[in-house]
Amino acid sequence: MQSLQEKAAEWSGVAQEDAFAIDETNLYLKLGHQTFVDLSTEFYNRVFADDQTWFQSIFANSRKEDAIQNQYEFFIQRMGGPPLYSQRKGHPALIGRHRPFPVTREAAERWLQHMEKALDSVSKIDSDSKTRMFNFFRHTAFFLVAGNEMTNQQQTGGDNVQRK
Repeated sequence: MQSLQEKAAEWSGVAQEDAFAIDETNLYLKLGHQTFVDLSTEFYNRVFADDQTWFQSIFANSRKEDAIQNQYEFFIQRMGGPPLYSQRKGHPALIGRHRPFPVTREAAERWLQHMEKALDSVSKIDSDSKTRMFNFFRHTAFFLVAGNEMTNQQQTGGDNVQRK
């Protein structure tokens, strides 16, 4: 049986070593605090303006300001900065925190489209950092998809894997 990380690598097309290349440099020190705030703001402005009702509905019970803060604090913490997210919310526990949401392959791809555009719109993020970050985001998105599918299988007692 494949681990969630192995499934994420297979489904995302991003090898684990490429996904975790973000750990080879401190992106927080390189890019600065405000860059992560700007990235998360750009991202959620796009998400909340999405023209696809099914995707926008995923975020219907979220306040945009809270979503922005949660995301940039997580990014800052994960990419070498202070543990802002954990100090405020506890361990990130990504699969558990995303359990209430329909984390499907289609949703992951839509999320990634918005993130790629957000990355491109923040001029302070250099090309190498964008590549490292997007590889991490892509791998992590499919890690969440794999975790969601595993949880669904455990709840239904089945072993069918969603293939959308």
